[in-house]
Amino acid sequence: MVANMDKQIIKSKSRIRDYGEVFTPDFIVESMLNLVKQETDRIDSRFLEPACGGGNFLIKILERKLNVVEKKYKKNQFDYERYSLIAISSIYGIELLLDNVKETRDKLYHYFLERYKKLYKNKINNLFLKNIKFILRKNIVQGDALTFKDKNGKAIILSEWSAINGTMIKRRDFQFMDLANFNPKQPSLFSLIEKSDDGKTVYSPLPIKDYPAVPFLKLKEQDENVE
Repeated sequence: MVANMDKQIIKSKSRIRDYGEVFTPDFIVESMLNLVKQETDRIDSRFLEPACGGGNFLIKILERKLNVVEKKYKKNQFDYERYSLIAISSIYGIELLLDNVKETRDKLYHYFLERYKKLYKNKINNLFLKNIKFILRKNIVQGDALTFKDKNGKAIILSEWSAINGTMIKRRDFQFMDLANFNPKQPSLFSLIEKSDDGKTVYSPLPIKDYPAVPFLKLKEQDENVE
């Protein structure tokens, strides 16, 4: 039992020594997520894990979101694809080690793929899946959340994906540093004035790039050069 637990929370003693890498066991992940259950059950509620490791938290968040998507939309494949893309696009991870970045992306993608195949079997939409992979490459990034820098020493960039007008998605790119340091109670020259859902004036960080809204199956066309 102890040996199995060790395999779940560490990859090697050298990684603990060099990077302080220890993964969170599933039962602790579940307990922590239960504290914010109302948010994990929202399809579009955004989550960021700033040291995502192998994706233990993110896969459980995706599981909960997909449970909601399937319950509401599985009878219509187009609606299921649209809302599952929104669910996946709301999950973010930053990770220092490249092998963990790849593992997290693969884990999230293949977990989703298996659920998707079970529902629709011979009606798989490969264009849709390419857009899912694209979003995961943009949302799960290699970098240091403490320095706000990516693997090349440049600012970490995260994309916001917002559903508008039914099937359209609006993308805006932000520097992670601006998101982490932003104080909505102290707007500055770098703040954007917007209206909340209840009509109140709110402030948010300025995006570094603003993309035109496109159908959700054409998101990948906005950035063909993504790594």
